[in-house]
Amino acid sequence: MNVVIVVIGSLAVAGAYIAQLVRWLRVLQREHYVAASLPRFLGRWTSPQVGSASTPARRNLRRPLTLSHVMFIGLILGLLVANPVVLVVDAILYGWLCPVGLTLRGRTSALRWTRRATTIAVSASVMAAAITLLGALTPQPWLGAVVAVWAVPMLLDLATRLLSPYEDRRARAYVERASERLARVAPTVVGITGSYGKTSTKNHLAQLMDGSVVASPRSFNNRAGLSRAINENLGDGTSVFIAEMGTFGPGEIRAMCAWCPPTIAVVTAIGPVHLERMKSLDVIDAAKFEITERASVVVLNVDDERLRRWVDRLEASGKRVVRTGSTSTNAQVRVARDGSQWRIEVAGHEPFHHPTIVGVQPSNLACAIATAIELGADPGVVLSRLDAVTSVANRANVVTAPSGVLVIDDTFNANPASATAALEVLVGLDVTGRRVLVTPGMIELGHDQYGQNLALARRANALGVELVVVGRTNALALSTGYDRPPRRFDRREQAVAWVRESLVAGDAVLYLNDLPDNYP
Repeated sequence: MNVVIVVIGSLAVAGAYIAQLVRWLRVLQREHYVAASLPRFLGRWTSPQVGSASTPARRNLRRPLTLSHVMFIGLILGLLVANPVVLVVDAILYGWLCPVGLTLRGRTSALRWTRRATTIAVSASVMAAAITLLGALTPQPWLGAVVAVWAVPMLLDLATRLLSPYEDRRARAYVERASERLARVAPTVVGITGSYGKTSTKNHLAQLMDGSVVASPRSFNNRAGLSRAINENLGDGTSVFIAEMGTFGPGEIRAMCAWCPPTIAVVTAIGPVHLERMKSLDVIDAAKFEITERASVVVLNVDDERLRRWVDRLEASGKRVVRTGSTSTNAQVRVARDGSQWRIEVAGHEPFHHPTIVGVQPSNLACAIATAIELGADPGVVLSRLDAVTSVANRANVVTAPSGVLVIDDTFNANPASATAALEVLVGLDVTGRRVLVTPGMIELGHDQYGQNLALARRANALGVELVVVGRTNALALSTGYDRPPRRFDRREQAVAWVRESLVAGDAVLYLNDLPDNYP
């Protein structure tokens, strides 16, 4: 009988370990295998909401304990009384049930068993097996297995860090191939970066250009994505390669430019995106400036105060700066709102008018127009192609649902600037009924996250927009900023179902941001 209990207990603990491994490996994969992301997400999933909850309607957003806390208390009690049954049962329950809401399969993306994910999982499991075996030699033989279940995020973190040199060596091989292809094909490289607007600007530029132009697809804007884009898409005869370049920290863009050096660098904006990782706007500013180091021409959106400060510094270093924007009167290429049209000004040419394109930010379009001209395109020809410019998928696209409801899809990477712009689109729609904002709020804003989401809710409230909050990541800030308890849903599908049941022709809804389900 004891043997049967041991076997069943061992299988149950092994299952609990695997359940934890799949959950946290999926989080790691979603976060691009950045090891430090696991402690952050462990904190998000196991911490109660923070911030002020002074009114009765909002106190229910604060939870003194999560189920993970309860399980941890059980672990401590099991250790204090040295009871293996309590330890094992606690580990099994924790492994299968916690954190509540972080599912095994995932709503927005399932775990993909890539080579890298498999290597990390095996490495972490070898360490877990070692801990289990060491524990078996102690007076509490189950302790090692229990610790292994609880330590999954830390083991994955450690495995990722240990494997980092190996992964870097593998990545360098792809980078070398990409560098060789670039040297052989010899296109003019345009590097585009910015806290936001870089993907839109990249797509607008490709739409305005004629000939053999290749742009890095989707948001392939790191070393792996950029080298893959070159190796798979850069064919012989390509004259222009448009490289979107993102960064999670200083040095990353500089390293990409070392093997993919841009002739023309484009910078769209500096803002509090990835502030959680980079800590301050000054660090973000310095990290983005790296794209200018090898370029001979720099196109800047001088509507942005920080980018305006770059002009003298760049010109003093011998670079040619092209100033663009929407509101700045010093811009050499300007796309300014003029009623229902854009007034497009290109230095040395007559102003040109074009109907506004819903979902297209004029400052991003100005950057694209200026860059196309710098690449040698005739300004008149560039402006004649404006009808080909479209908004980027999931970025303030406006469509009419079969029900007659106007739907604004802005579910990709919301930030304070894009959120404000999307709200302006919502209130500017010609509708007679309700205007509804469905959002989980904005993320990766560091210490500013609570305040920025609070401001977003206050802005929606002032504009008379109904607020629907999805998830709990920013629920407290959004609820506190609204003058009445907003409607809340755990998942976006539930909010979408409510919209379809509740809104009718003459109403409008803005879907702002859509967090992957590795966020609570």
